[in-house]
Amino acid sequence: MLISYKYRLYPNREQRKTIDFTTERCRLLYNRLLDERIHAYREEGKSLTYYDQANTFSERKAAIPALKQVHSQLLQDVAKRIDKAFQAFFRRVKAGEKPGFPRFKPATQYNSFTYPQGGYKLELNKLTLSKIGDVKIKLHRPVEGKIKTCTIIQKNGNYYACLSAEVEPKQLPQCTDAVGVDLGVKMLAVTSDGEYFESPAYLRKSEKRLKRLQRSVSRKKKGGNRRKKAIRVLARLHEHVANQRKDYAHKVSRQFVNRYGLIAFEDLNVLGMVKNHHLAKSIIDSGWSQLVAFTSYKAESAGRVVKQVDPRHTSQLCSNCGQIVNKQLKDREHHCPYCGFVADRDENAAVNILKRATA
Repeated sequence: MLISYKYRLYPNREQRKTIDFTTERCRLLYNRLLDERIHAYREEGKSLTYYDQANTFSERKAAIPALKQVHSQLLQDVAKRIDKAFQAFFRRVKAGEKPGFPRFKPATQYNSFTYPQGGYKLELNKLTLSKIGDVKIKLHRPVEGKIKTCTIIQKNGNYYACLSAEVEPKQLPQCTDAVGVDLGVKMLAVTSDGEYFESPAYLRKSEKRLKRLQRSVSRKKKGGNRRKKAIRVLARLHEHVANQRKDYAHKVSRQFVNRYGLIAFEDLNVLGMVKNHHLAKSIIDSGWSQLVAFTSYKAESAGRVVKQVDPRHTSQLCSNCGQIVNKQLKDREHHCPYCGFVADRDENAAVNILKRATA
């Protein structure tokens, strides 16, 4: 299986310029290849393939000397990236989904390039990149397995290396314990075993500072350096909040995978739920989908099972007798008039989720 490692890079001034130059050349090439595909289909009714475009790079380098300063595999990956965008477009069309035709990329939306096979080498605290040099890297954890690809990312003024490595899955000891997990706003997760994981609400806690920084951006003149600096500060705070939420989801999902052989969640339509403007911010701040995704990929590599069940009536159903007990959102306790069973609303729902997963 493939696992991705993300490390912080500390390039010097010249290396930063080279990385930015390489990213910009890849972006311009991406837009050029997209334009050629559109033009070929409109004028000749022909669909260009990856090989059609990749085979033109020798001529392009002769016509555009700046491309010679970019590693050849980076250019090939750009052609592969545009080809994947069109494949995904045709797949969505065939499936009857919203097509989402590939778009031209402005500088703000193209911030990475990939070495798909070679051109990079990792040694101690240095990452050697072809045409760029030896860049200082902070290896906060060792890379396991064989490195397959190396992606360089520029985000909010910082630089990162994402290394995809092929590793053998580490199976955990067999476990027959199962748990149902009810996701919520006040409590991120409540389990059928009666365990509660609070929602840290990182966005809410940073809201005042975010508003102040947003006002600072609004007051600056468009196109000015002071506005760009203010935008960068605001973006870094948003990134910090996202990283906090991601870290918490990693910790909670790791606990689930280590302790249970079967983990059951509700199959929630989060995109539909955030249309409720009273709860949208709290739902997004909780990060339900992220928690389920992290638990799923950890479970897959550890030999565990994650199931998502129909969420209908899990909160209204009595987990003891099976009768429907209607409740409003403000009712936080389950009182069954049929059998007298009393429990926390979310814990009762978690037991129902587990029952559906094991039925």
